[in-house]
Amino acid sequence: MTPSLRLSLRLLPVAAAAWCAALTAIYAPAAAPLLAGVLWIAALTAVAVAARRARGTSARTGRLNAAVLVLAVAAAAAAASHVAFAQPEREGVLMRGMVDGRAVAVTAEVIGKVERRDDGALAFDAHATRVAIGAEVYAVRAPVVVRVDPDDVDDLRALDVGATIEAAGTVAAARPGERAVLVVRASRGVTVTVAPAGPAQAAGALRQSLVEAVAGLPGPGAALVPGLAVGDTSAVHAELDTAMKESSLSHLTAVSGANCALVVGLAFAATAAVGGSRAMRVAGGLLALTGFVLLVTPEPSVVRAAAMAAIAMLGVLLGRPGAGAATLSLCVTVLLVADPWLAASLGFALSVTATGSLLLFARPLARGLSRRLPRALALALSVPLAAQLACGPLLVLIDPAVPVYGVLANLLAAPAAPVATVVGLAACLSAPIPLLQDGLAAVAWLPASWISATATTVSGLPADRIPWAQGWPGALALGVVGLAIGVIIGLRPLSRRRVLTRRAAAVLVTVLAGVLGGTGLLATSAGRLTLPDGWSVLACEVGQGDAVLLRSAGAVALVDTGPEPAALASCLDRVGIARIDLLVLTHFDIDHVGGADAVHGRVTTVLHGPPDDDGSAVLERLAHGGAEVIDARAGLSGSLGGARWRVLWPAREGRAYPPGNDASVVLDVRGGGIPPTLLLGDLSASPQRAIVSAHVLDPPYDIVKVAHHGSADQDAALYRAAAPAVALVTVGAENDHGHPRREILDILDEVGARVARTDVEGLLAVWRSSDGLRVWRERDGGVPPPR
Repeated sequence: MTPSLRLSLRLLPVAAAAWCAALTAIYAPAAAPLLAGVLWIAALTAVAVAARRARGTSARTGRLNAAVLVLAVAAAAAAASHVAFAQPEREGVLMRGMVDGRAVAVTAEVIGKVERRDDGALAFDAHATRVAIGAEVYAVRAPVVVRVDPDDVDDLRALDVGATIEAAGTVAAARPGERAVLVVRASRGVTVTVAPAGPAQAAGALRQSLVEAVAGLPGPGAALVPGLAVGDTSAVHAELDTAMKESSLSHLTAVSGANCALVVGLAFAATAAVGGSRAMRVAGGLLALTGFVLLVTPEPSVVRAAAMAAIAMLGVLLGRPGAGAATLSLCVTVLLVADPWLAASLGFALSVTATGSLLLFARPLARGLSRRLPRALALALSVPLAAQLACGPLLVLIDPAVPVYGVLANLLAAPAAPVATVVGLAACLSAPIPLLQDGLAAVAWLPASWISATATTVSGLPADRIPWAQGWPGALALGVVGLAIGVIIGLRPLSRRRVLTRRAAAVLVTVLAGVLGGTGLLATSAGRLTLPDGWSVLACEVGQGDAVLLRSAGAVALVDTGPEPAALASCLDRVGIARIDLLVLTHFDIDHVGGADAVHGRVTTVLHGPPDDDGSAVLERLAHGGAEVIDARAGLSGSLGGARWRVLWPAREGRAYPPGNDASVVLDVRGGGIPPTLLLGDLSASPQRAIVSAHVLDPPYDIVKVAHHGSADQDAALYRAAAPAVALVTVGAENDHGHPRREILDILDEVGARVARTDVEGLLAVWRSSDGLRVWRERDGGVPPPR
């Protein structure tokens, strides 16, 4: 490590200490005052020790180390203190009875960009000033997140940063670690009471003008221009957004350091061209940077990049431009003290990590690559490679997969991105001259179209993503792999020790990538090779919940979605299901609809039981994704490929059950390769007896999906009447309910049904072959005794 690099890294412990203290304080806010007090005492102690040592030694290194220690503890104390001082007011908001499900009306000012989520809803950050609960009105000061359906906003054009709004609906406490205190679900709509004014209104109008200027241009590239120029992705459709993410190009539409560097560089160049002094150039750069942040809205990545640029310009003004790593460390420290909740922002972490990787690793990687490649190509590859190796561990926390062609995609897109950004920004600022704006937008459309074509082409290549282990273990493993790859490429073999280190790194990469990548492939795409080809009914292992697939003549039905999107998505990937022709939501408990987001935009028809308020929201999201929504009642029937399905419950007449378990949709499916199958949802004994009395069953059934995960509340007469050959029990391992209970297992044993359970046997597949009814179990875990 060179002396200059060591010097630039001296502030790294300061940033790390501030980050750790901020993270601890926001996740344990009750302990923040104690943490801050301890850290301030430690800081004062460190100052006293450092002063005593400074008088006793002239060693520059010792004084620097003491100064770094003092700064680190002081920064940590300041970050914790911020949380401690803010906590009483934040806690007071939660203690006012707002989060008990009652209807509220929240008055707030929009402070963050309005973005469309994957489910079609809009979400934005706001600062609440008033909350009304019936006749009670509270004055508050609290950051909130507002979620609302676009159709429930009275004036979408006016909903922008700087607007004052009233959101009517319900509120819930935000998750620990989030800046927002409350999440406002504006189910009764958002009304813009005061439109943005002044600079905020001007910035919003400029952004909107750019979106409108590219609206008439052909192809998906037009939608990328506002994103590349000012971070406005409102026009980007879901398919292009997915392609950008899968090809590792989504960072191009997230305004960050590259955009700020371009703006500051242009301002510096313009000021220098008219003979401006160093101070004038810095002032011009700061002014341009401030305007740019206002234009694109102060998101975490923008704030980080702007703060870093401002600190760098201060170094230029003083004539001592610091090293990049030191500037980044100082920037991170200042931001975390000012806003400790950034410590839990994955976007902020990605931004800092990407910048740090370019500062520290791009040059060694370029040097290593140049031993095998032309220097120009090595330099071009080193930047995206450094970013991907460093950011990959964080990205797998969001999506457990590694993009194979990400570096290639970034290499292809690199020449076009700055052109589209600069010209698109010029088009945005030229809104007062429509003809000029249209011309510049058309010019920016050309490189943007190249980027969109790169994204869609690369994401469509075979094996474009390698599934990876999920969660922090997967992130840690990928971090080790990335470090080892960096060692292999960047470490020059000048000694025997370095040669051995590189060889050990190569072995480590091979082993980890093989084990984890292979495990991921078997759990998803490659896993379908282990499944029987002829399955017609398949029960996914999604924990304590239902997700049953039926397949006939290429058409697929999914009955319920399990409790979590990730588990369902993993099952669908493994089975190779991309499109759901019929989605049946038997009822709207979380263990049956919690995974619905995994199939958003991939469903043709939804058949559902009686919805409650949360269920209506689920149906609205699915309908927004293009699905036809049908209310299921007894007597309704239809086809799935060559099979026919009938709804047996809930009844159209007679006793009406409220939304929930006893109003579950009960389905009879048969034909077209599907053995006679009865799916019972979560019915209890009472509606089961009503079904038997209605004489709607058509026994014998080859397969019965046992009701309510094998609860004890069952009617033996129904199972005797159904006479199942195979009983599927969809149940989570070691669940808190003791499912499946002895009572239902005894009933199934009495009627002679073979029991197949997802908790101990994993994925289950059933089909009828020439040899009779076949049952395939993913594993044989040994069935535990019933409770």
